[in-house]
Amino acid sequence: MAGKYYGGCDVGSTTGKAVIIDEKGAIAASSLVPSEIDPEQTSIIALEKACSQVPGLAGYRDLAYLIGTGYGRNEVPFANENISEISCHALGTFTCNGNIKTIVDIGGQDVKTISLDGDGSVLEFAMNDKCAAGTGRFFEAMSRTFRMDLDQFSELSLKAKKVISVTAQCSVFTESEVISLLARKNPPEDIAAGIQAAVAKRCFTLLKRIGMRPLVTVTGGCAKNRGLIKALTKIINMEVTPLPVDPQIIGALGAAVFARRKGMS
Repeated sequence: MAGKYYGGCDVGSTTGKAVIIDEKGAIAASSLVPSEIDPEQTSIIALEKACSQVPGLAGYRDLAYLIGTGYGRNEVPFANENISEISCHALGTFTCNGNIKTIVDIGGQDVKTISLDGDGSVLEFAMNDKCAAGTGRFFEAMSRTFRMDLDQFSELSLKAKKVISVTAQCSVFTESEVISLLARKNPPEDIAAGIQAAVAKRCFTLLKRIGMRPLVTVTGGCAKNRGLIKALTKIINMEVTPLPVDPQIIGALGAAVFARRKGMS
């Protein structure tokens, strides 16, 4: 095998992500797969998919060093080490753009805000994991309520002429409120705008807890939700800085960068 490769595997509640980088730190391959019931199986599928893209790399056991992260990181027994997703998102973001100082990470089942130090380490973080409102699973539920797929729902609010306020703080009550608003013949796009605004406000509350500093970015699958990014931009009165790679793989990228540091030390 020519050269060494380092891996990061982020086992989330809805998806598994893997990133492989080379000795120079360049991304050699990445993968994104649906999560299995067994987190270990998710990690194997994600890693093997990524490894198959690298010539000369037979499988994840050929990696020089591997870091596991995400909620299922402790179920990746073959990893050399496990590191929290907060630290991995911080380092992954810093690797992409060292000027970013604040992250909103919207995962499948929680929302985190992270403040970065000058070296990409974590200064402060805040987390909302008590309720599913505003998470990836919440948006999946909302898209089903609107009888459309997730991509369609993320674009719907961009057509809104006004924002219809959605006040419920719980994902279950929000769904009931939205069904009632739709039944009263309110424009779906205006209701969707209200949903996006409500989630953006929850993110803003967490951002205030850590002391928001520019530049601000969003990681996780919800970073691809253009309606949410528009609503968040408005409420924080600041542009959201896009990342040069898929925002869903940022945690895995950070894990891979950690793996390279440790494997080369």
